[in-house]
Amino acid sequence: MRNKIFLALILVLFLGSSGMIGLSLVFAQEKAGQHSGKAVYFCPMHPQITSDRKGSCPICGMDLVKKEEGADVAAVPEKKERKILFYRNPMNPAVTSPAPAKDSMGMEYVPVYEEEKGAPAGVSINSGKQQLIGVKKDIVMKRSLSVVISTVGKVAYDPDLYVAQEEYVQAVKTAAATEHSALASIREQSEGLLASSERKLLLLGMSKPEVEALKKSGSAQDSLYFPGNSGKAWIYITVYEYELGLVREGLDVVVDAVAFPGEVFKGKVAGLTPVLNAESRSVRVRAFVDDKDGKLKPEMFVNAKISVDLGTKLSVPEEAVMDSGTRKIVYVVSRDRFEAREVTLGPKAGEYYEVLGGLKEGEEVVTSGNFLIDAESKLKGSL
Repeated sequence: MRNKIFLALILVLFLGSSGMIGLSLVFAQEKAGQHSGKAVYFCPMHPQITSDRKGSCPICGMDLVKKEEGADVAAVPEKKERKILFYRNPMNPAVTSPAPAKDSMGMEYVPVYEEEKGAPAGVSINSGKQQLIGVKKDIVMKRSLSVVISTVGKVAYDPDLYVAQEEYVQAVKTAAATEHSALASIREQSEGLLASSERKLLLLGMSKPEVEALKKSGSAQDSLYFPGNSGKAWIYITVYEYELGLVREGLDVVVDAVAFPGEVFKGKVAGLTPVLNAESRSVRVRAFVDDKDGKLKPEMFVNAKISVDLGTKLSVPEEAVMDSGTRKIVYVVSRDRFEAREVTLGPKAGEYYEVLGGLKEGEEVVTSGNFLIDAESKLKGSL
């Protein structure tokens, strides 16, 4: 029994000494590897991850970097956690929240960090990335702008206006006949009838100059209800509320009809109905066009184009404007940064918008790649 215990003790001592020798050999080999010039790669974000060959970090995916000779991998500083000051609505930067939140559309508020609070406005993107996302720029400058309002209309069939014109012509004659009457009541009645007839014509869409011309001619326009031999035709054109501010008397009009393909009829805007149609949100514009052969028949539908010359105005390319529905944003190039600028725009003229406010002549704006800049800006909370 004693012999067995003695043999067991000898076996334990032997195994223990073998393990110590093995660990010593492992440490010696590792130390020799460190001084043999063999490269060691580590992750800058997670220094505990090392390898003897190039690769990527299994935690963050960053490329492993080579450890310099004599450098201590464990001494590489960890990324410092940034302090969040508040959260900002990505669509309306003026709205902020002290805690994470979502807007009415479900978009999460963007965190604003302490180091970003005093940073200059805008978002910075290096030239290489600008080229990658296809950033293009243009200059805000004054240009000659013109607008063409394309709409529909029809050849006038308006017996009510013809009758009103006849009443006015008769009222003019009556007023002239009673001008020197001895009875003041007759003169007042004639003058009142004339004024009432004139107001009716204005409400039906005739302008002051047209009424004066009718007074001088002394005859109603029968082309309003029947094709005549005057070589002219009345056209009633529909102009919607959002374009109403552009239309005025004397503008050039071109119309065409399906019945006469390739043929156009030119004329001028003669007047606008003073009352807006509440259902269609439009007004009726009266135009007088040339029709030498009497081709245009009453109630015939036509396509109409009204040309509006806006003159020389400060303008910005259409591609530079981002319309969110509640406001219009343009990204202005300011040194090495892109600054989001809210602008006030006038009518769209071809490929440009008239600038009413928010931009100055000579400023450079982004015309391509602005959606990606906007996304970058929202991610960084700099809009």
